[in-house]
Amino acid sequence: MMGLLKQLRDSISRATDKLFSGSKPKRIGIYGPPNAGKTTLANRIVRDWTGDIVGAESKIPHETRRARRKENIEIERNGKIVTIDIVDTPGVTTKIDYREFLDFGMSKKDAIRRSREATEGVAEAMHWLREDIDGVIYVLDSTQDPFTQVNTMLIGIIESRKLPVLIFANKIDLKKSDPTLIEQSFPQHKTVPLSALEGENMDEVYDKIADYFG
Repeated sequence: MMGLLKQLRDSISRATDKLFSGSKPKRIGIYGPPNAGKTTLANRIVRDWTGDIVGAESKIPHETRRARRKENIEIERNGKIVTIDIVDTPGVTTKIDYREFLDFGMSKKDAIRRSREATEGVAEAMHWLREDIDGVIYVLDSTQDPFTQVNTMLIGIIESRKLPVLIFANKIDLKKSDPTLIEQSFPQHKTVPLSALEGENMDEVYDKIADYFG
């Protein structure tokens, strides 16, 4: 009985704090190149805290071609609740060639359509970054050269808006992973190694999200 009363008091306290805080959830954009694991990470975060997901995952590049948002994700760390909106954005790259989709069994017509939609998705991702994002989670593939994954225009917008940035070195479950390369390449930002697919190191991920975006 005492346990139930404590849970009730804690629930009322959290609701009261949220009601009178007057602050809106921070809108956090998940950015990065195609197939770095952005949607996998977004789904992991949303699933861990709500039981839901943001959208479908796929090995085909540019599966996410429109930004998808999940609102009011409450992350509780060290007795503190941080509320954020997660925005899963299309993969940002400098070149989209319809021929890369042919390798996945698409017809030429479908590949051309996919490349056009992907190009529009990049433009939308940049628009969100310029107008509606309060912080950035930059997801990079730790099995690949970090400098081949970074879009200079995206970095320029982030720096001009002085947005808080966390870099997540994803795919540490793979043998070729070397997250230290990402950390050494971008020493001005905090880098967190993780596997969004396997859920490795998610405790540190949530600690840093709370620290940077709370």
